[in-house]
Amino acid sequence: MATDPQKKGPDGRMVALVIAATGLFWIGVTWAGGHFGWSTRLRALMDLIALAGFVFALITLARLVRAQRNEGPKG
Repeated sequence: MATDPQKKGPDGRMVALVIAATGLFWIGVTWAGGHFGWSTRLRALMDLIALAGFVFALITLARLVRAQRNEGPKG
């Protein structure tokens, strides 16, 4: 992860987009699973995919915070 201040904005936006997209995906597949009568195995797989998206966003966010902390105060 780059420590360039101009790179933090796009990384932070990517984390926000991943969280929002994962949440919408999870809501959508939960509704679709109930509406179309998907099997429990398929619903569990979709839950695991959504969980992976949230974990990815959390790890990326933690790396962003750590990089920001390691920069220290300037001035």
